[in-house]
Amino acid sequence: MNRITLLALGLGFCLTAQAADPITLGLNYPRTGSYKEEGLAQMRGALMAIDEINQAGGVLGRPLQLISRNTASRPDKAVANVDKMADEGVAMLFGGVSSAVAIAASKRAKERGLLYFGTLTYSNDTTGKDGHRYMFRECNNAWMSARVLGQYLNENMPGKTYFYITSDYTWGHTSESSLRQATGTVDQNKHQGVKTAFPGARLSDYRAALEKASNSDAEVLVLVLFGEDMVRAMRIADELGLNKKMQIAIPNLTLSMVELAGPDIMRGVLGTEPWTWRVPELEGSERGKGFVRNFGERYQTHPSSSAASAYSIVYQWADAATRAKSIGSEQVIAALENHSYSLLKGQQQWRGFDHQNVQTVYAVRVKPREEVLKDRFKQDYFEIVHRLSGEQAAPTLTEWQEERRAGGQPTRLQ
Repeated sequence: MNRITLLALGLGFCLTAQAADPITLGLNYPRTGSYKEEGLAQMRGALMAIDEINQAGGVLGRPLQLISRNTASRPDKAVANVDKMADEGVAMLFGGVSSAVAIAASKRAKERGLLYFGTLTYSNDTTGKDGHRYMFRECNNAWMSARVLGQYLNENMPGKTYFYITSDYTWGHTSESSLRQATGTVDQNKHQGVKTAFPGARLSDYRAALEKASNSDAEVLVLVLFGEDMVRAMRIADELGLNKKMQIAIPNLTLSMVELAGPDIMRGVLGTEPWTWRVPELEGSERGKGFVRNFGERYQTHPSSSAASAYSIVYQWADAATRAKSIGSEQVIAALENHSYSLLKGQQQWRGFDHQNVQTVYAVRVKPREEVLKDRFKQDYFEIVHRLSGEQAAPTLTEWQEERRAGGQPTRLQ
């Protein structure tokens, strides 16, 4: 009789959990446009996290579900998406590949009382002058990328002349500025540069910029371009022989970008990543190794940093809501601030004063094709050549406050 009672109670609990109203999360991501490959990776990472959390009982006894909207990497469309998903009752919003999109969408989310997590948004402005209490950035910022890449370049290629080709929006501007400072190449008369339109740059724009770089005396070519924009430029650079003439550096690289361009074209290119599928093994992260293994089995590809970011965000929101015993934005914010954790690599922290995720950042170099092809998915693209801890890479409180003052913003998040 006791066993029957227990079974009945257990069945009742399961039915109650299944009948509980789901908690809806909203993914604001590029399904089309130059950054669509990174958007697809985010969707995959998010869905995998939600499935795992639901299998473990959900959040506060409720299952998670995901809705999404296509930003097409346009800030106005991303803002409209926030309103649509807010009206549909989402508890949290995340996503973005363009920093302009993440900044605009997060400001609208704040107006709607919703927490917004930026996935791939590298502009310093995201948690700098445009930062606010409702915005958390999972990836590193431009200055963190510049510090680790700059250290490597300064040590291995000192005194070289640089040429910058930069996407003309907030991520491009702060990435170029940060790397110029880190490498001592702020003199634009000596270290020249060209801006290309975003979005909407044409192939002829990239060709003209790259021909100017070719005709300069530069020894290091920095392409501050992302997604398919980088791929288009690299194909032209290969045609012009620039990848043999110069050291090419790209501040932010991802697996998808290298795959689209191809390892032959990308061989020897330098860049940075906050995470690669090799990192869990390097850092001794069992949870990270499991993520890589399960992602590969599910999607028949290795996870990129885009996928890892979205996966981590879902888990971190769920963990904060569980600790706060609430899905309310204010309660979750309080649970996140200054929270340290380990998930897919070593220790990370959601810093309290700016909501920047402080974590190790890696300088990487694209491996030769013959090395890449040894991998089962033929995606072993990156050799890690340098690393910096989050504490070494991230701007200090004083630096952040100075940036806020310069932008006319209060020195505490509002």
